[in-house]
Amino acid sequence: MLDLTSFEAFSSLKTPFYYYDAALLKRTISYVSKMSRKYGIEVHYAIKANPEERILRMISSSGLGADCVSGNEIVRAIRCGFKPSSILFAGVGKTDREIRTALRVGIGAFNCESVQELKIISSVAEKMRTVAPVSLRINPGIDAHTHKYITTGLQENKFGIDPVDLDEAVEVIKSSGWLDFKGVQFHIGSQILGIKEIFSLECRRAAELVSLVESKGLHVSSIDLGGGLGADYDEPDENPIPDFGEWFKTIVENLPCMEGRTIQVEPGRALVAQCGSLIARVIYIKPGSVRNFMILDGGMNDLIRPALYGAWHKIENLSAHYLRGNDEKDTVYDVVGPVCESADVFGTDRLLRESFRGDLIAIRSAGAYGAAMSSSYNLRTRARAVYSDEITKSR
Repeated sequence: MLDLTSFEAFSSLKTPFYYYDAALLKRTISYVSKMSRKYGIEVHYAIKANPEERILRMISSSGLGADCVSGNEIVRAIRCGFKPSSILFAGVGKTDREIRTALRVGIGAFNCESVQELKIISSVAEKMRTVAPVSLRINPGIDAHTHKYITTGLQENKFGIDPVDLDEAVEVIKSSGWLDFKGVQFHIGSQILGIKEIFSLECRRAAELVSLVESKGLHVSSIDLGGGLGADYDEPDENPIPDFGEWFKTIVENLPCMEGRTIQVEPGRALVAQCGSLIARVIYIKPGSVRNFMILDGGMNDLIRPALYGAWHKIENLSAHYLRGNDEKDTVYDVVGPVCESADVFGTDRLLRESFRGDLIAIRSAGAYGAAMSSSYNLRTRARAVYSDEITKSR
């Protein structure tokens, strides 16, 4: 159950809102930083997971870097304290304007995903009379066994350079006087729980591709293994912090070409998923002949993951727990939102304590790809951010 210091202060807040456990986020960042130092692996937070400015400032203050996929993310990262040299710029569709922004501030590297992109970056860099640091994102051809919408390392994905195009990419780099080659980058997908099995395979494949690139005359000084470490959506309280130690240990044990190179990773979900919950209030309980519907004031515009790809989030009735002591009987509900779409469903056949109009409901593990993907669809007001220590201070 979501741990609250004061349910009374919490329940007086206007819903829906995103609740962030600041203490848990601090513990997670501290653990990641500790494991980073222990194993000698650079960590770059994937800002797309959650670009909340306070969260970014907490992460940047620990010395971690940033992984950005747009020019606006680069601008926000710098505003929130990330050093430009610690910023990596990924994404398959970097515009000329975004490339100029990245070059102007002096980012650490562009993770390039096509031969065409290399040529454009070289052209823009030449016009600006500056050298662009670049790495090649190469598809390792590994199936991470995640949802089709969050797997990224297969050869048929839009992401990355197919190994068959490697010769041309290398030739572009060699022939340009405006590209400074840094290394190679890989990313195989998201929400990966089989740490040893999947990441050891990625490491071995990465070693093969590093050797291939160097055989073509480029020196690889950095190896970026992307992100993908998963979070426990089933039992967030039992596993609030993903096992970064096991992830980093797996990398060290399975990447024989580490020595003398910078090793980088780009976690997003694993850093912030568990610190956030979407809090909504029950508007109606609508009994049916077949199903009971719990209709909330928060909808798919606030948290689209369940509608987009069937993501599962634990759902809790906070009022039943904190006010009524879980004395009610259990009832099965379809938990839905108010948006005019049949896909506006947070969970079906969920066994919850009997619920009533006005009850507060927590949709857990929503710190990643929740607020970041929200919208004002149906002209609905976006859910604001509330932090645990802010509630404590206001009491």
